[in-house]
Amino acid sequence: MLPILSACLLCQSGVTLARCPRITDVDACVRILRHLGFRVTHRQHTVAVTPPALCGNEIPAELMSQMRSSITFLGPLLARAGEAALSQPGGCALGPRPIDMHLDALCQMGAQVEQTRHRLLCRVPGGRLHGAAIHLRFPSVGATENVLMAAATAKGVTQIINAAREPEIEDLAAFLNACGANITGAGTSAITVYGVPALQGAHFTVMPDRIAAATYLAAVAVTGGEAALVGVEPRHLDAVLPLFRQCGCKLQVERDQIRMRAPRRLGALKTVVTGVYPAFPTDAQPPLMAMACVCAGPTLFAETVFSDRFRHAQALNRMGAAIQTRGKWAVATGVDHLLGARVPALDLRGGAALVVAGLAAGGETVVTNGHYIQRGYEDLAGCLRTLQADVTCE
Repeated sequence: MLPILSACLLCQSGVTLARCPRITDVDACVRILRHLGFRVTHRQHTVAVTPPALCGNEIPAELMSQMRSSITFLGPLLARAGEAALSQPGGCALGPRPIDMHLDALCQMGAQVEQTRHRLLCRVPGGRLHGAAIHLRFPSVGATENVLMAAATAKGVTQIINAAREPEIEDLAAFLNACGANITGAGTSAITVYGVPALQGAHFTVMPDRIAAATYLAAVAVTGGEAALVGVEPRHLDAVLPLFRQCGCKLQVERDQIRMRAPRRLGALKTVVTGVYPAFPTDAQPPLMAMACVCAGPTLFAETVFSDRFRHAQALNRMGAAIQTRGKWAVATGVDHLLGARVPALDLRGGAALVVAGLAAGGETVVTNGHYIQRGYEDLAGCLRTLQADVTCE
């Protein structure tokens, strides 16, 4: 969703995006677009973006610092304006997340970068990027997105080797193609972009949020409940759904719907290993760890993407969980029940994990720093209330 909003920078006419969630990260993207001169409206779940005659080229630090995905404005801003001035992106503290692959790739496409501790000054001599063969040393989602957008209107052909394969990459490419780009191979490790002179606007429906779906499934599982998730894309959850079946949940998967019935006591999960798509997504690890806290037996978690992704474990332990962490490894041994407590959300997915745990805990759980959760979930409390949960948001 967020890179598609960034990609609106490339369009010479209006864009309408359907199924846009009301989350604060979308609000942050909208503020950046407006700062750059775009007219943006967000009504219900539709965002309409109208480009200006002349686009700005500078994003202030207070806007960049609000989310990690703000770095995806760099590629399209260079492509449209020929230069960009922005600061390092913000977002959740999950360990080092350098942007050197983004910058190296853009330099191969003709950009010149001056980097200080707090600021990036980038420009394209001649005003237009050119195609290049980009070999990413790691299939970074953000770097793939930035190159994809920068290459859409670059001169010549760009190849992205070892590209990220996530569904969000496919969705971004589908949007760009709807606007007139010529991109093939999205969803594979080799993407080819044939640059076109310009992109126009389009009407586009954004893909469902697979991490939100995994979170709601975990919430149903920990309560021994039964629910149907409607408007999902089950194939995006191929690495997640087997774990719910493994612990005893009954799943009925249809075209755009997943029905789940959870047992009264969840069976063992055994092992959860995160990785780049199509492996188990790192963003789904925290809610699944909350679920593992009440599964029978121990679950081993191996986190291979981020170095500091177990910060929610300490808060879960305050709720009576039995989690031991060491480096990239964690073992959650299931307990009979959790206890309500006052616990802080330290990042987006960790905060959602604490809400999931609170559903299974006796007494009242208060999750503070709720602004983290609002970055990626639209009305999490309200959605859970539709499933008869006793949840409020203040």
